[in-house]
Amino acid sequence: MDDKKADQNKSEFVDALQKGLLLGVALLVLVLPPLRMAQSPRAPAPPTAVATAPQAVPAPQEAPAPAPESPANPRSPLRLADFNGEDPSPEVRHVANWAHHVGDHKQQAFVIVDKKDARVYVFGPDGKLRESAPALLGSAHGDHSVPGIGDKPLSAITAEEKTTPAGRFKAEPGLNAGNEDVVWVDYDAAVSMHRIRPLVAAERRLERLASLTVDDNRISFGCINLPVSFYENVLVPAVKRHGAVIYVLPETKSPQQLFGSFDVEDVRQLAQRNPRRT
Repeated sequence: MDDKKADQNKSEFVDALQKGLLLGVALLVLVLPPLRMAQSPRAPAPPTAVATAPQAVPAPQEAPAPAPESPANPRSPLRLADFNGEDPSPEVRHVANWAHHVGDHKQQAFVIVDKKDARVYVFGPDGKLRESAPALLGSAHGDHSVPGIGDKPLSAITAEEKTTPAGRFKAEPGLNAGNEDVVWVDYDAAVSMHRIRPLVAAERRLERLASLTVDDNRISFGCINLPVSFYENVLVPAVKRHGAVIYVLPETKSPQQLFGSFDVEDVRQLAQRNPRRT
């Protein structure tokens, strides 16, 4: 009886112990997590997602278009004057090519007066030769006008003062003292381009203009005498329609010295005058 009671008491003790252990484990499960969280450093909260617009994917860049023909771009195609089959002097070709390539004529027509060859060339703004013709020029060789010569009467002008000045001029249609239409080259110096005037028979101006030699084309006071049809049908229409720049080539120096021109067909000179921009 006592042994049985003892076994019963032992069994109750073991059962109570097991219940206590279970209760203790349950308490630890409830208490320890908050305690550990309070004692350990708080882990950083995960970043909050922010709604953003989708990033546009840049389209693949196409290769840039080649630069337009430009004097500042030495790699652009050369813009050479078109002489329409004529064979001018090297100086005329040089100035025409340079003026057209660099755009010195400002998209106007341009006229080149070759004093050495006594010939005038009229180009359109596109650099194409419209026509050329012989000319009569100042009887004296030289590239400068005497100061104040435009105010002198013709009778007071000496032989050495009868020069056709060289340089770059703006063509200006106008009237001379005889109320005749002319194209002024240098108004202050009274130098113009006009129809030939065969007024003095002894001068034989028409014969001089028609001759094949240039030695007899120096006869005027400085003005540039042109065939009537060339003046009326080529020069004047070009000047009035487009405006014009006149290049009178020098005979005492080079065009490079006078105009600052260069050979656009020479790659080295072209690169030096038009350095590549970086």
